[in-house]
Amino acid sequence: MSLPNAIFSGVLEVVPPHPQIQRSLVVSLGPESLPAPRAQAKPSLPSRIAVIGNYLPRQCGIATFTTDLCAAIAAEYGSARLLALPVNDTEEGYDYPDRVRWSLAQDNLASYDEAAEFLNFNNIDMVCLQHEYGIFGGPAGSHILRLLRGLKMPLVTTLHTVLREPNPDQLSVMEQIATLSDRLIVMSQLSSQFLQEIYKVPGSKIDMVPHGVPDLPFLDPNFYKDRFGVEGKAVLLTFGLLSPNKGIENVIRAMPDILAKHKHAVYMVAGATHPHILRREGDNYRASLQALAKELGVEEQVIFHNQFVSPEEMAEFIGAADIYITPYRHEAQVVSGTLAYALGAGKAIISTPYWHAIELLDDRRGALVPFQNPSAIAQKTIELLDTPALRHAMRKRAYLFARDMVWKSAAQGYMGSFARIRADRMESPRVQFSARNEPKALNERPALKLDHVNALTDDTGMLQHAIFTIPNRSEGYATDDNARALIFSVLLEQLHHVTGRPGVDGLANPDWAFRYLAFLEQAFNAENKRFRNFLGYDHRWLEEQGSEDSHGRALWALGTLLGRSTNPGLRGAAGRLFEFSLPAVIEFHSPRACAYALLGIQEYLNSSSGDRDAQRVRSALSRRILDMYQSIRRPDWKWCENVVAYGNARLPQAMLLVGSASGDERMVAAGLESLDWLMTAQRCAINGHFVPIGSQGFYHQRGEKARFDQQPIEAAGAVSACLEAYRVTNDDRWQTEAWSAFNWFLGDNDLQLPLYDSATGGCRDGLHPDRANQNQGAESTLSFLMALLEMRSLQQPQPLPERPNA
Repeated sequence: MSLPNAIFSGVLEVVPPHPQIQRSLVVSLGPESLPAPRAQAKPSLPSRIAVIGNYLPRQCGIATFTTDLCAAIAAEYGSARLLALPVNDTEEGYDYPDRVRWSLAQDNLASYDEAAEFLNFNNIDMVCLQHEYGIFGGPAGSHILRLLRGLKMPLVTTLHTVLREPNPDQLSVMEQIATLSDRLIVMSQLSSQFLQEIYKVPGSKIDMVPHGVPDLPFLDPNFYKDRFGVEGKAVLLTFGLLSPNKGIENVIRAMPDILAKHKHAVYMVAGATHPHILRREGDNYRASLQALAKELGVEEQVIFHNQFVSPEEMAEFIGAADIYITPYRHEAQVVSGTLAYALGAGKAIISTPYWHAIELLDDRRGALVPFQNPSAIAQKTIELLDTPALRHAMRKRAYLFARDMVWKSAAQGYMGSFARIRADRMESPRVQFSARNEPKALNERPALKLDHVNALTDDTGMLQHAIFTIPNRSEGYATDDNARALIFSVLLEQLHHVTGRPGVDGLANPDWAFRYLAFLEQAFNAENKRFRNFLGYDHRWLEEQGSEDSHGRALWALGTLLGRSTNPGLRGAAGRLFEFSLPAVIEFHSPRACAYALLGIQEYLNSSSGDRDAQRVRSALSRRILDMYQSIRRPDWKWCENVVAYGNARLPQAMLLVGSASGDERMVAAGLESLDWLMTAQRCAINGHFVPIGSQGFYHQRGEKARFDQQPIEAAGAVSACLEAYRVTNDDRWQTEAWSAFNWFLGDNDLQLPLYDSATGGCRDGLHPDRANQNQGAESTLSFLMALLEMRSLQQPQPLPERPNA
């Protein structure tokens, strides 16, 4: 059977098996099939990553970096997981490749809000921001904060500039980015130091991933020189977008002295003028450099390549260089992509001592000369050209050092950072800014909205799954969900008779109960007296016998109908099916299947107390659960299994229901004790909200509790069990516990995200470490709606206990 899928804008994302399928398979194999005790499951890599940053063909260093990073991640982990969102600095934008799915208008604040909505809607797992102050609109690029505040998924930010002396606007923007980001990636140790000392970012939040470089071969420069007509020459090179702070004039001023010793030397300057400078000042800087070369009589030896250098051309330019020179005029540059590329190509390098150069060229991987000192540039160039052995040793040290900087390693570094975020979210969930400021109607019972139940129900019964809010017909139907739906329809009928159904938004289909019961009738296999579970949309059963759990749920639904419905036709059909299916449960071993069956048997006995067969089965199953509890219970483990898995609260609920009905005080005591232990285990130690045991690993004795994925079925079960405990004890504490579990649906949870969708009446399929599952399947929707109906039995909401803010 195929796994359920979610489709996002044409991209198929395979999600983990739906808990209903996963759990049924576990039960059908018996308790021994549950996973052995182990540490928390290793978080998977994100499957949908959005990278925000300039992108080629825009001409800037950030565009080149972002394009190279995306290509490296795609090559290492697959291209389907990536999309890019660049920033346009012109109204007409750029002719981007297919990876670019959305572009922002630099100075249009609304564009940033729209981009956040686009990312949230497309169910992105991770956003990676490439931050540079100058590429976003607003004071110090503050427009980007609007986008970041609207995100509902984790954020990792790469900082291309970390200023030592920021102005107030720059300081504020950087502090807010650091707060909104799960992790920060820097490309130099000095950047990390500045972040910690100036911006007060904890070191534990910072990852060091060096600037990526192409994986170029270690070749003799003469291999490329004929492509530029400089064969037989000693080639000096500077490349990158031209701007006055590059200090190229100082190399030109050094050329007369260099040529006096090495008459065949040439200086190549490769790169277009920076587009912003070109729009603001024209090509004046290049013209001034050409005039200076002519004035010094070296215009023939200074070669300008006035073009934006593509990655392929960049490899050829660097390959042809004997010496690479970065003569920047100021120290305050923590990252230089061109310097990293030259290092990766194994070039002999001369540089002024700006911050990144000091770090990269340590241990004689290059030579540093003073700022604004043409004489020092000339002297060091002559030394390297005079001493080939010195030059080649420098090249080798640079090349070997840069092997850990190739783009493949950079991609792995980024994925490592993403994985750390997901691991951190598993252990310590982080509430996104957008969720933190969203108002929540806690401690309230919303109107009963039936639209999504209608959408999931067809002539056959209730479909299992949905893609967002659209029924997923390819996954067919399940006895599990049609049993839940039958219980819900009976409770809804009861609500109508008792209250006239106030507070119900939309009318229920009067045929619902008939359809769900007809499904159970069809699911029952008369030959083996067991219910089948999974039915394809083509009406073909996928098995001859379903799990014990699905059989138990079917009995629960039939018993509820018999105990509460007033419709004689429904009662007659349900009574026949109940009688045929009851004997099989005597042989069941799954404690949950026994609990589900007990809930149904007791509902039936509430209206037909004289049925001795039902009494006998109730006695056998309840004794079985109590014996399990007493044999396994320890002072620190008050549970009936060695693992707290799924559908947990239904076990103490069954003990409380049966124990109180039969007058068995030991069973009532065991139910209260185990429920108290379970609810304590499912309470956040910091904020006190409800945290159901997660389905990614469960909770093994002497093991760690799995925090995610959190399922609506657990919250609904906790509501039912706590209300049963309140009925048995009349202790208001249990009302408060029921509200805590119910408020989980409304947003009082680890991520402060509502699972209930007030627009559809549906419920999202679970809580992941970084987001809510946006699919609204039958199990989740019915779990919420049944919990809502049960909460209506309370007269007044109990006040929530005082808790610190999340």
